[in-house]
Amino acid sequence: MGLKLEKVIPWGRSLSEYVKMFHLTPNDLHLKILDCAGGPASFNAEMSQQGYSVISSDPIYQFSADEIAQRIQETYPTVIEGVKAAQEYYVWQDIQSPEQLGQIRMSAMQLFVEDFPLGIQQGRYVMDELPGLPFECDRFDLALCSHFLFTYSDLISQEFHLASIQELCRVASEVRIFPLLNISGEPSYLLPWVMKELTAQGYNLEIQQVPYEFQKGGNQLLRVW
Repeated sequence: MGLKLEKVIPWGRSLSEYVKMFHLTPNDLHLKILDCAGGPASFNAEMSQQGYSVISSDPIYQFSADEIAQRIQETYPTVIEGVKAAQEYYVWQDIQSPEQLGQIRMSAMQLFVEDFPLGIQQGRYVMDELPGLPFECDRFDLALCSHFLFTYSDLISQEFHLASIQELCRVASEVRIFPLLNISGEPSYLLPWVMKELTAQGYNLEIQQVPYEFQKGGNQLLRVW
């Protein structure tokens, strides 16, 4: 893979955020879950501590825990300053300030860094990326993809989006993608085309409200099965 760590801005979310972002029920947590483009989220670490089954995939996993931790420290101030400069685009309710956001994210990413070496050994973190995953068909009950597809609509083609969702559907019985906004906070202009193509190919789709909103308007996910 040609990924350069200096091009990556690591930003990880916690299990409690995943539960709200993906509207995960207690029954969902017992499923075999793929966290695709998982990055330095603590979802895998926290779920594994509780005895659940999660595999996370991301090209960043080719780097060591120390390398990822160093990159987190390097980019953290820039991310927080960016949030402070755009505070009007966020909902400050569950998270009440940029400073609190930083504490929550750094706590999650620290859990990831601590868990990562063991998780690599156990095969819970897999160095791969969309639109080609190394898993057999129907390996998972549920695939989750957070803040990648549709978020980077201006950088990733509609064909990549379509192929990626098809691949996620190949390896999992159900796919949930969150959010449906681009990184600037606007509805992704790719979403209608992608939904039309998937529907024409026989997939079932549903846009679902979720009990999570940090980006203003970012309170919906796409279910595909």
